[in-house]
Amino acid sequence: MNIHAIAAIYRFEMARTGRTLLQSIVAPVVSTSLYFVVFGSAIGSHMNEIAGVSYGAFIVPGLIMLGLLTQSISNASFGIYFPRFVGTIYELLSAPVSPLETVIAYVGAAATKSTMLALITLATAAFFVDLRIDHPFWMIGFMLLTAITFSLFGFIIGIWADNFEKLQLIPLLIVTPLTFLGGSFYSIDMLPPFWRTVTLFNPVVYLVSGFRWSFFGASDIHVGVSLGMTLAFMLACMAIVFWIFRTGYRLKR
Repeated sequence: MNIHAIAAIYRFEMARTGRTLLQSIVAPVVSTSLYFVVFGSAIGSHMNEIAGVSYGAFIVPGLIMLGLLTQSISNASFGIYFPRFVGTIYELLSAPVSPLETVIAYVGAAATKSTMLALITLATAAFFVDLRIDHPFWMIGFMLLTAITFSLFGFIIGIWADNFEKLQLIPLLIVTPLTFLGGSFYSIDMLPPFWRTVTLFNPVVYLVSGFRWSFFGASDIHVGVSLGMTLAFMLACMAIVFWIFRTGYRLKR
């Protein structure tokens, strides 16, 4: 394992966050804070409790998950797309760095940045609502697992995209709507039976439900099912990344 190569790529990707601090950290935190103000304080004060917690506290896991998913995908996809765009990817492919080391570096940096943002969002939420975390170790575990999984997914998007429009296509048109419809702002038990069944085909439901359980000990779906679905998606992403490097898809031609 070439630790020096992994560390070099990792440090380079992390340094980009410092150069774009407003875009990478400040802007997402400010936009998320607006959700807390509007939904948590203004609207939440007129709503009944859900699963024994206030509405403002109930939406915190969903908002954190929304930021975690979008930032993991964005950081990882741009991180690998930009070397392809400027042509430096060929220097990386010709260097004594294995595909595994490349993935660890890029995915690790993207997951680190999105996890940092999620923790900052969590700290910000504490200023607006009363929070409790019943299972802190599970909360960190779900956060890291989700960050790694969707950083892998973003890495795949960064390889697949051949222009900046495609780079934003899946996050904006698929991932974000699925997150909003995945129980981030409501319990799926509030839905009619038919729509609740339809919602179960949304993979984000399992992520939000498992993550919310780590906070309040209550979830729409059993935590074991949520964990299993997340692991299954991560394994699927790993298989696709392995295929990409084995075939050279959009890398060597």
